[in-house]
Amino acid sequence: MSFTRRRFLKATLGGSALASFAPFVPEGLIGSLNGMASEKGRPDRILVIVQLTGGNDGLNTVVPYADDAYAKNRTTLRLPTNELHRIDSDLGFHPRMAAFHRLYKEGHLTIVQGVGTATPSGDHDIAMRMWHSGDPDNLNCQTGWIGRTADLFRNGNQTQAAAAFVGPIAAPFALTAQDTFLPSVRTLNDLMIHELPGQSGRLAVTKQQRTGDNPLLNFVQEGMSGARENSRRIQAVAGQRGNPFPYPSFGLAENLRTVAQLIRADIGIRIFFTELGGGGIGGFDNHANQLGNHCALLHQLSESVAAFVDDLNRDGFLDRTLLMTFSEFGRTVKENGRRGTNHGNAAPIFLAGGKLKGGLVGRHPSLTDLDNDALKFHTDFRQVYATVLDRWLGFESKKILGRPFDSLDVFPD
Repeated sequence: MSFTRRRFLKATLGGSALASFAPFVPEGLIGSLNGMASEKGRPDRILVIVQLTGGNDGLNTVVPYADDAYAKNRTTLRLPTNELHRIDSDLGFHPRMAAFHRLYKEGHLTIVQGVGTATPSGDHDIAMRMWHSGDPDNLNCQTGWIGRTADLFRNGNQTQAAAAFVGPIAAPFALTAQDTFLPSVRTLNDLMIHELPGQSGRLAVTKQQRTGDNPLLNFVQEGMSGARENSRRIQAVAGQRGNPFPYPSFGLAENLRTVAQLIRADIGIRIFFTELGGGGIGGFDNHANQLGNHCALLHQLSESVAAFVDDLNRDGFLDRTLLMTFSEFGRTVKENGRRGTNHGNAAPIFLAGGKLKGGLVGRHPSLTDLDNDALKFHTDFRQVYATVLDRWLGFESKKILGRPFDSLDVFPD
């Protein structure tokens, strides 16, 4: 077996170290390693994905208050109509989602209704694997849909780490790639290189090595130089003075603040992934005493996303950013006797950004025509993926999802 550049870097730096340098690499570093073809997409566009871990109850998020079946099936979980933030004569946002209601009225929020899959699973791990892989018919799929997108992303001989996970939990399967290293970030400090006084950070090499007799060592030096340059970009953004935009004191808000700073640093990351609920007790999986916990989670989601949107909007970054939420499944229509709900299927997805049509997409699923007490889906979740891949990021979704899916009408023509 030949001693390739990839094997050399793994041997000298280790896989995790190479992964940590991935978002900083200069032209030629990782791209020369992988030798893949170029597919740029739209390099000015950013996608931010927020996972709602545990199975969000869509009925108490976008509430069909005018439907008698809602009140009949939710004797303790029914939300008072006069406390909802009304979307129209049939639907309203949860009382703790005033910030989402504002974004909706401003045209910065779109609700895609009835999203799910034809092969739902009530098992959290299996359902999440379906959404993460983008291939619900193949549970043995070894890569995530975001990882496959990152594998496609090339710029000449350059392959940047097109995606990153931001948050304190383990990186999700969605970012598993075949050829590309995708980093996990907790804070901006994770992506900075801190050198001791007097250190240049360069490897000591002989004159002969510098003249090209040892190209692998020169190759590593170039990578370190690019890493330091992008570290300086991040430090500059993190150290900006003035009036920082206020974010609420929530974990999701802090993650989104980090994402906003990385967008401004412009180090080549195109897709950011973060989550809400994975660090809590059950997250959105509220089989008992749902009301209070769900209120708190939806308030955190609404306030955090709104702060992120407002932050980016103040200096023009919102027009190139799209945020998308998802959860592995919705909940049952009828509450379960323990003041909670069980696993369902269809649920709403939210899109937030500066280049959306806004409004509602698709009809609200019927509350009486059900499948095992779960709402029936009418929009395959891969249609949402195809929409953001084809029409937002500019990648050919068929290469990532395996077959074409119709796009949704969420962007202006």
